[in-house]
Amino acid sequence: MAQDPEDASSSAWSHRRRPGVPGSHSFIDCTCLSLLITGAAAAAQTYPDKPIRMLVGFAPGGTADIVARALAPRLTDQWRQPIVIDNRAGAGSVIASDLTAKAPPDGYTVVMISSSHAINAGLHKKLPYDSEKDFSGVALVASAPLVLVVYNGLAARSVQELVSLARTKPGQLNYASSGSGGTSHLAAELFNRMAGIRLFHVPYKGAAPALADVMSGQVQIIFPALPTTLAQIRSGRVRALGVTSTRRAASLPDVPTIAEAGVAGYDAANWYALLAPAHTPKAFIATLNAGIVQALRSTEISEALLRQGADAIPSTPAECERYLTSEIAKWRTVIGDAGIRAQ
Repeated sequence: MAQDPEDASSSAWSHRRRPGVPGSHSFIDCTCLSLLITGAAAAAQTYPDKPIRMLVGFAPGGTADIVARALAPRLTDQWRQPIVIDNRAGAGSVIASDLTAKAPPDGYTVVMISSSHAINAGLHKKLPYDSEKDFSGVALVASAPLVLVVYNGLAARSVQELVSLARTKPGQLNYASSGSGGTSHLAAELFNRMAGIRLFHVPYKGAAPALADVMSGQVQIIFPALPTTLAQIRSGRVRALGVTSTRRAASLPDVPTIAEAGVAGYDAANWYALLAPAHTPKAFIATLNAGIVQALRSTEISEALLRQGADAIPSTPAECERYLTSEIAKWRTVIGDAGIRAQ
């Protein structure tokens, strides 16, 4: 771990002086420290002075990729340096996170993560990196709710009615997911845990076949990403009971959050954030954060996010790190209680 200037200063003054040369170490150490501080300040003033690589742990066309590509031109305009999007899909975003954790902490490598980064910390017994210690938070970027959707023939027209029905039929109501260990699976398990009910899990290989079986009544419940099911909700082919975020979705303003509909404190939104390797200089992190926050306040970015069913959630680096820590703890508990294992 790199030593802070204050620590370096304390260490320097702890050296004993060379016999017969009064103050020699003090002079040399002070000179070296001065040069280090001057060099760091100069680097901060010119940063960034070359292209920045933004890793994305998902294939082109997904929400994380779309968010990254919406941000990149705005950041390029601010810094006059290209933002190179590098898609490294695979292993539930572990590949991209690992590349970032092992990259030089020079401010020129960042990664666009999603909530899967926090889920992976609890889902896998061993990762090639520490999900918290090997990264520096740059900024939260966006949040996109899932939506609690039910088969039209189900006798539940609200979250509270669904909870009551589930309590009278423990284990008899089924929920579909796009795959074991994914966000839709864990959102449902969090709902089970917080509502005190037991819905039975039916995993599918993808969101499309899962939603199709809910529409036909083969399965009664699903927690899909909002953009993937918005058309079916608006056409009346399925019924939306609540969104999983802490505030209502602009695209479904009449649908309450699950928390306000009766399951207090419920929050299971997809979210996106930028991380850098651990020990990236704070001055560089501050520059990255300022650029992200400014970009997120633009109408162009807001509209691009809204098309993905997402809202901008700009933050400070410290807020980003605190949120990541809380999400890791939350999903680790849900995964442990439900006995979920990586597939």
